[in-house]
Amino acid sequence: MIAHPRLFEVFSREEWAGLRSAASPSFSGMNLAELASPYQPIPLNEVADAYGPLGDLLHVARGAARVANQARDGFLGRASNSSSHGCPFIIGVAGSVAAGKSTFARVLQAVLARGTGVGTVELVTTDGFLYPNAVLEERGLMRRKGFPESYDRTRMVDFLHQVKSCEAEITVPIYSHLAYDITGEMRVLGAPIDILIFEGLNVLQTSTSSEVVSDFFDFSIYLDAEESDIRRWFLQRFLQLKATAFQNPKSYFQHYKDLSDDEAVEFASGIWNEINLVNLRENIEPTRTRADVVFHKGSDHAMDAVSVRRTGMR
Repeated sequence: MIAHPRLFEVFSREEWAGLRSAASPSFSGMNLAELASPYQPIPLNEVADAYGPLGDLLHVARGAARVANQARDGFLGRASNSSSHGCPFIIGVAGSVAAGKSTFARVLQAVLARGTGVGTVELVTTDGFLYPNAVLEERGLMRRKGFPESYDRTRMVDFLHQVKSCEAEITVPIYSHLAYDITGEMRVLGAPIDILIFEGLNVLQTSTSSEVVSDFFDFSIYLDAEESDIRRWFLQRFLQLKATAFQNPKSYFQHYKDLSDDEAVEFASGIWNEINLVNLRENIEPTRTRADVVFHKGSDHAMDAVSVRRTGMR
């Protein structure tokens, strides 16, 4: 849970769910099977309890950001139709490997797109900003993939500059989990972007450089869970991938497809202990208190507590 509780107000699941506004959009009809990971199903009550109040809070935060932009433009003597009023609202989503970030971000995208007056909601993951495997191998970083130094942070910052500048055509590099590498292809984002969800392991990471990724965030969320639970989820996911994606001849991990379950657990435990746990403890978890909201998940992946940064505690 939160390392510095004075910075946050903590809500139980029941208290958080009770904050949902009567004006919140209905979630009936959402295709949760399509949004959820095959390793992490999501019941409708989880969407209502966890994402309903979060959508309301983000609506408040977006409104406050617009008012602040208008006030600043007024002070600077800019025209009332200044493009800064429509500046995309960027939400950062951080957390460990296997914490459920991808599923969380997809569901959040669908929830926000249902909001009144919301235009295009785009979701981009930091995977596309990893250096290609050839570069990582040349630099001896293949076993540091996912660590801060494995990402092209200059390219990430340039991308977020483009988003905040409302450039007409913005592209992002495509990453293939099957090939475990950058594909060389690009995806064109919808325009104009109203909300961008930017999801990744180290998006709240600080740096000695002049600009960091989180400088562009209007709001940030950290997905938290106990280490023992995350480790178990990681091992379960590896076993499921062994039986599915790894069977594909094009899979980077195809050579693990015939491992016995015991061998797979032993191998995945080594990856967890030597790579993912180290990254979590050294780089990811220390950024938790930089988030605006921390969602804590119980052993069943369901939200059991939410911590919201206190006003003025930055």
